[in-house]
Amino acid sequence: FSRGLLTSAMVSIEIPRMVLHAAKISVSEVRRELAIALFAQGKLSFGQARELAELPVLAFQYLLAGRDIPIHYDVEEYEEDLATLAQLGRL
Repeated sequence: FSRGLLTSAMVSIEIPRMVLHAAKISVSEVRRELAIALFAQGKLSFGQARELAELPVLAFQYLLAGRDIPIHYDVEEYEEDLATLAQLGRL
């Protein structure tokens, strides 16, 4: 994901099963952790991170709050999320 750039292409990464097993984490948890980390670093907007985490808005807000990660959601990110939703046909 890149701010201001939307592509429909998917990128896959391979995570050995033994890594998931050793970490006692599922693929969906990996997605959530990546989304949280990228949002906290300011690399993804709230909407982009929420999509990556595959969570509803409120659930993602609670997840961030539980980690003491402030929601830094400004007008530019809101407009970017609206454009993303429009391009995905979800608006």
